[in-house]
Amino acid sequence: MAYDGTNFHGFQVQVGQRTVQGTLEEALAQVTQESCRVVGAGRTDAGVHARGQVIAFHTHWRHSWEELERALNAVLPPDVVVSQVEPAPADFHPRYSARSREYRYTIYNHPLRSPFYRYFAYHVAEPLDVATMARASDCLVGRHDFATFGQPPQGENTVREVLWVLWVQEGPLVHFDIAANAFLYRMVRSIVGTLLLVGRGRLSPEEFREILEAADRSRAGPTVPPQGLCLMRVNY
Repeated sequence: MAYDGTNFHGFQVQVGQRTVQGTLEEALAQVTQESCRVVGAGRTDAGVHARGQVIAFHTHWRHSWEELERALNAVLPPDVVVSQVEPAPADFHPRYSARSREYRYTIYNHPLRSPFYRYFAYHVAEPLDVATMARASDCLVGRHDFATFGQPPQGENTVREVLWVLWVQEGPLVHFDIAANAFLYRMVRSIVGTLLLVGRGRLSPEEFREILEAADRSRAGPTVPPQGLCLMRVNY
């Protein structure tokens, strides 16, 4: 499924707030006449988007999965779409069965802000040295203690394995793509905020590596806003 997170207070159900999970559960109840609890692969924050979120639920639906997909999309609001529905094994869990997740953070790097990207990219007016940012980010790949860049959603383990990172520049749009076996809370946004200090010439790639290795949350740069972040894909 995919959604524009702009007008959602995150994925997870919260009393009195519009959330992706709550919206999905309301649509499922309307279509199936059942109370279905939705489980997601990632609990995205308020304002964060998704192109490849994966959810699971139990239902006694007696028609085809294609009909369920059409019925859900007929009642879901315009900022949410279910792109595929199919049966899953009984032991499948969107979060715990995942082998890796891929996120993209988008920066709009231009002297003037754009009204067209304000909900989907972070505007940075000053020029960025993207090549140096890319060189600095190479140290993220591998198994590290990422305590500098986030907090665990549960427990105390802050060790994660980053599989790859990639920078893609398309005119004024600068995309930071990252894949890992799992992520800490706000990890991507904190990494990008610190790498922006490299792009602005305030940190060297070597200093960025030292900040990573310090495993000290106070060493990170500012956490960038949520609208530039998108969950692209969950791999199983």
